[in-house]
Amino acid sequence: MDQLIYFFGSLFFFLIIGVPISIVLLLCSMVLMFTAGVWDVMTIPNSMLDGADNFPLMAIPFFVFAGEIMAAGGLSKRVVQLAQLIIGRVKGGLGYAAIMASIIFAGLMGSSVGEAAALGGLLLPMMKEVGYDPGRAGGIIASGAILGPIIPPSTNFIILGATVSLSVTRLFMIGLVPGLLLGLGLMIVWFFIVRKDGYTEIITFTRAQTIAILKDASPAFMLPLLLLGGIRFGVFTPTEGGAFAAVFAIVVCMCYYRELSVRDLLRVSAAAARTTAVVMLIVTTATAVGYFITLAQIPTYIASGFSGFIDSPRILLTIIMLFLLVAGMVMDLTPNVLIFAPVFYPLIQQAGIDPYHFGLCFILNLGIGVITPPVGTVLYVVCGIGNIQLMQLVRKMLPFMLMEVTILFLLVYFPELSLIPLKFLM
Repeated sequence: MDQLIYFFGSLFFFLIIGVPISIVLLLCSMVLMFTAGVWDVMTIPNSMLDGADNFPLMAIPFFVFAGEIMAAGGLSKRVVQLAQLIIGRVKGGLGYAAIMASIIFAGLMGSSVGEAAALGGLLLPMMKEVGYDPGRAGGIIASGAILGPIIPPSTNFIILGATVSLSVTRLFMIGLVPGLLLGLGLMIVWFFIVRKDGYTEIITFTRAQTIAILKDASPAFMLPLLLLGGIRFGVFTPTEGGAFAAVFAIVVCMCYYRELSVRDLLRVSAAAARTTAVVMLIVTTATAVGYFITLAQIPTYIASGFSGFIDSPRILLTIIMLFLLVAGMVMDLTPNVLIFAPVFYPLIQQAGIDPYHFGLCFILNLGIGVITPPVGTVLYVVCGIGNIQLMQLVRKMLPFMLMEVTILFLLVYFPELSLIPLKFLM
């Protein structure tokens, strides 16, 4: 029990004083090491090396690289134009287009922060120009960004699969239909907001413009289909799929769109390397923390607090989800996955909960965390791009967030919404 107090005490203390999360995890592992009486200084580096030495994690740099290329090479604006063409002919068309673009972009990048940055930079100025409330415009971009961790390819599903030894392919497939359900839920909320706020703009295109947009956007639309089809039918593994996505993006942006030069490619490669380094540093330091958490039997202490609900799987899953909603408010998605997935996974196995259904709810829950203050990273990205006050953004985003939480608990209580589509897709 003392180790549990030391862990959470040091974790929240370092977070409150503003220490970067990777350094927080490293410091927590040092605290746990010394309080456990382990004095071998090589224990932490060896644990970090073990965390990095994991083949499924190789997919992360490939998907990060592909996402950076797409953002820099012209795919982003084509995705937005395609979304406007599909659904922009109704009142509040830009809002609907933002949600549709979030769905398409999630199938290209798999990152909530990258999606918010790319779509925010393109759509926020357009929304403000036609009279959208800045907080409302930012709210729809931020809430749509959580589709990135759910709709495949998702780097967070890759990390979860590597952490608790689940099939990344099955995790990808179970996220597809619930991700589309989330998008539909956001559109329903927007339908009522359009009437409340009085937005009347529509987006129309001539026949020539329609043909040009379809021609331009077809590579962006084809990539998710080829990627998911290849993974589903065993043409390549998720890691090989990441490499395919990166090569596809290079070819399209350099040869088809011709908006990415060799110099741009070098710059994008450096940006992708920095992003990957940050993610992998978090992964390795979280692995070191996980080693000492296991050594101190902290999962056993936490499990004992939930053990009374093992005979009631849905109540157990509900309590875990409520716990994770709070955890997502104070810590980012990736470290939450790495710390809490090994803690709760044995519990849900004992309770007979499908591990892939749990994985979906787990990632969706922590995805909501990226748009909840005070640590919601997507909030700060959108605020910075749109020059929006944080509390203004949070207030205007609240209806979308409530819809996402509602869908989360619908999935908790009706697992068939994810498991039946998974069975069909697999």
